Amino acid sequence: MKELHERKDRLEFNKLQKRLRRLTGTAIVDYNMIEDGDKVMVCLSGGKDSYTMLDILMSLQKTAPISFELVAVNMDQKQPGFPEHILPAYLEQVGVVLHRLEALRNESFLRHSVEQHVSVGDDPLAAVRAP
Repeated sequence: MKELHERKDRLEFNKLQKRLRRLTGTAIVDYNMIEDGDKVMVCLSGGKDSYTMLDILMSLQKTAPISFELVAVNMDQKQPGFPEHILPAYLEQVGVVLHRLEALRNESFLRHSVEQHVSVGDDPLAAVRAP
């Protein structure tokens, strides 16, 4: 009985996954959101919705008739108890470059904390926007 229930859950998951990919792909085409050679910034909070968006875009990247690059951006808010090692480890595992922005507690601006990946002035998002 447990096996049947697991099989049904897996089938429902696969149907949802296909539907999300199809709808996302349709929106990308309808609104001309991604073109050949684009660098697409995926903002990751660490929540399931942003992980899902990244997963959908990685899947579409493999099958799309165009070539595009994915770059993950995360704003580290320094929340107490937040496991900050999980996101970088996951992105390294799936081969997506991470640019981490660090929120400074007593400042009204963001500082890019992975300067070794960036050499484009003081703009923390310049590396993502640069061609």
